[in-house]
Amino acid sequence: MRRQVDPITLSVVRGVLETTQREMTVALEKTARSSVFNLAHDYSNALFNHVPEMILQGQDIPIHLGSLIPAMKAVARFFGDDIHEGDVILHNDPAYAGSHIIDTCMYKPVFYKGELVFWTVCKGHLTDIGGPVPAGYNPAATEIYAEGLRIPPVKIRDKGVERYDVMNLLLTNMRARRNQEGDFNAMLGAVQVGERNLIALLDKYGVEEARACIDELLAMADRHMRTLIASVPDGTYKGTAILEDAGHGLGDFAITATVTIAGDSCHIRIDSPPQVPYFINSYEGNSYSGVYLGLMMFAQVPPPYNEGLYRCVTVDMGEKGTLCNAHEPAPHVNCTTTPMETLTDAVRLAFEQAAPARVSASWGHANGCNIAGWDTRHDEEYVTMVLASIISGAGATPHQDGWHACGPECCFGALESGDIELLEYSYPIIIHRYALMTDSGGAGKFRGGSGTCWEVEPLDRPMRFITFGEGRRIPAMGAAGARSALIEPKVGRLEITRGGRTEVVKRNVIETIRPGERAANMNPGGGGYGNPYERPIEKVVTDVRAGLVSLDGARLDYGVVIADATTLAVDHAATEALRRLRG
Repeated sequence: MRRQVDPITLSVVRGVLETTQREMTVALEKTARSSVFNLAHDYSNALFNHVPEMILQGQDIPIHLGSLIPAMKAVARFFGDDIHEGDVILHNDPAYAGSHIIDTCMYKPVFYKGELVFWTVCKGHLTDIGGPVPAGYNPAATEIYAEGLRIPPVKIRDKGVERYDVMNLLLTNMRARRNQEGDFNAMLGAVQVGERNLIALLDKYGVEEARACIDELLAMADRHMRTLIASVPDGTYKGTAILEDAGHGLGDFAITATVTIAGDSCHIRIDSPPQVPYFINSYEGNSYSGVYLGLMMFAQVPPPYNEGLYRCVTVDMGEKGTLCNAHEPAPHVNCTTTPMETLTDAVRLAFEQAAPARVSASWGHANGCNIAGWDTRHDEEYVTMVLASIISGAGATPHQDGWHACGPECCFGALESGDIELLEYSYPIIIHRYALMTDSGGAGKFRGGSGTCWEVEPLDRPMRFITFGEGRRIPAMGAAGARSALIEPKVGRLEITRGGRTEVVKRNVIETIRPGERAANMNPGGGGYGNPYERPIEKVVTDVRAGLVSLDGARLDYGVVIADATTLAVDHAATEALRRLRG
């Protein structure tokens, strides 16, 4: 039986936990060195109790947060009783429930009067993790050893003593050491800020009262999810999403989620094809993020957001050695976007079979790039993941158009592109274009959000340009009868301009871009919702005026015939006839 807690005390404790997580986030942003951290915010912070259970997840990157739950447990299990005040642990290995090796986690146990009470955890996407290809994404890798440095759980501070030898070993194997060291220090600052605030909480309320409040917050989340699940008719529902061939020659893959609802609980079974010698395999820990994101896109339950949400949910990732339950030595670095977004779609579709009224369209999938080269201004190597290059469109809902430049689906609005000027200041590049793409949003009664184009040129030295992701052939899925006639503008692609000629690339590649040449990475938009011929004509005209839809797009996707390209006057008779013919 849980001890009853005063509602005002509960509210205060909840506020302290939320404020602590936000302060960790601000500390990380303001002290990090790389643009991936301080501009794009590709990191997440969370708080765990002693069990360890996640007692608060930040409003951060969804693809980080689900996998933190099994990862934290794996790290605690690895050290067992060898956890002490002043310890700080580092970890990224998918064999220990990590997501991908670029996302590195830092864990700090929080002791109070000699007792382990909390863990503060920070997870961030490092700009490099060693290996043969800068930034870690190696489309030529056929095993994990060709991708970068694996870090099993290891102490970088042991009872408060810094393990410089361990950190030096790690940093020596990474490019752009100054950036990686700065980001590690920022992560350390974040977990220390979290520790400071939680100890202050315990000073005020004591361990027993704090734990009682946290138990109630976990139970509250559990009740929210159980109430939702109980409202869904009992039964078994399936959703299948297709992962397109991204240039590896292995064909398209189907990922199926089977959801079984029984009372106020549900079971989710994932079936995926055998793992492949390509960097899109997902280990089990990472796949939890995709499953939980699909569930939360459907559920949309109120806060608090903690591990209590998943007490009524059991998950079976399918057989070991499959795309969504890979085993060593499967290559995997692309896994947080591909196949995670497809896995998310499959889970969401299965739930929507159970409750069609909650249907919404898919977001654009990630289709991005990393850059690396030599910065003559500082006489040092640079490398970064260009998060601005994966900003896609959000899916439409039954009530509104999708948001522009809000994706990709795996980040669900938490990722930022950063200021163009700061990116140009940080790296020896010129960004010629960062803009919404015409006709990229999926057609529907409610239009999908537009994707973006990010076009770059190196200043004075050749630049390595590495692409990753998919969504270059299959657009984001629409919902409730949405369909698009224009497909090409709605999918991702890379355009390389050399000597006045432009080459379109639709696979993951490693290219060399020289001064005077340009690489333009184009991202997909979100899916539409509902019959596009039901979209009000005036809204289509407004989209054309804003550059979101072309004249051809208005006619082909929406059945709206614009007779005058200057005034945007509509031929209503032709429009009515066209919509009647195609509708």
